Amino acid sequence: MNAINNSPERISVIPTGGALGAEITGLDLSQPMPPATVAIIRQAFLDHCVVFFRDQTLSEPDQVRFTRYFGEPVIHVREQAERATPEIMMVSNVKQNGKPIGALGHREIEFHSDLSYMPKPGTISMLYAVEIPDQGGATQWCNGYAAYAGLDDAMKQRLAGLRATHLHFRPEQNPETVTDHPVVCTHPETGRKTLFVSPYFAKTIVGMEESESQDLLTTLFAYETRPEYIWTHQWQVGDLVMWDNRATMHRREPFPDTQRRIMKRTQIYNETVPVE
Repeated sequence: MNAINNSPERISVIPTGGALGAEITGLDLSQPMPPATVAIIRQAFLDHCVVFFRDQTLSEPDQVRFTRYFGEPVIHVREQAERATPEIMMVSNVKQNGKPIGALGHREIEFHSDLSYMPKPGTISMLYAVEIPDQGGATQWCNGYAAYAGLDDAMKQRLAGLRATHLHFRPEQNPETVTDHPVVCTHPETGRKTLFVSPYFAKTIVGMEESESQDLLTTLFAYETRPEYIWTHQWQVGDLVMWDNRATMHRREPFPDTQRRIMKRTQIYNETVPVE
């Protein structure tokens, strides 16, 4: 497939049939995109919260260029080894000469929204699969729109105006001042309301007694991660997945540390402060 074939007429958007997500076919992400094609991808992304592209062969500059169609890729706040393309974050359990080539290892990662511990958190993340294990390592997303819509009116009223603190477990990644965001946010592009608390980063409800705060957060975590709000992506080599951190959370299933997993991530953030 060459650049001229990345025309909008070639695109198919195929919903997963789950709580969110769609596959987009007919494109070669290593080649330039006309504006009309980018517009279709963006709309599918906003409609489905997660979109994925199979069978891609991408260099690191290719991935950065594709990311740039949707915003400016930013170097991750986490300290990383020297690498040829600084906008790429290596997500891997592989070691070379006894040292990890990337971050996040092989264990389970709980549901979270990327960089929510920052004052202006993640907007779009992209992950490209280079090597995957034979078992485990799937990624799940949950739909914050659907979870909020499913709340009863009494809970919606209770959550109105509440804010939650967000902290990373690695202190060096947190800003100097503890970040808090609305528990219910309004997406800046769609105008839809979504829950914005995660088991991994949301720690307390601002101004609420500790026991009440923890009870409420525990209730919300259990609710928004119900099976009906979740879709699971089984990775294949060559997949590029693009997701909206403003409307979703995601988690990674563990996998054997004896098996290699190499993923390359780009991210866009520091665009807007979440608002209720």
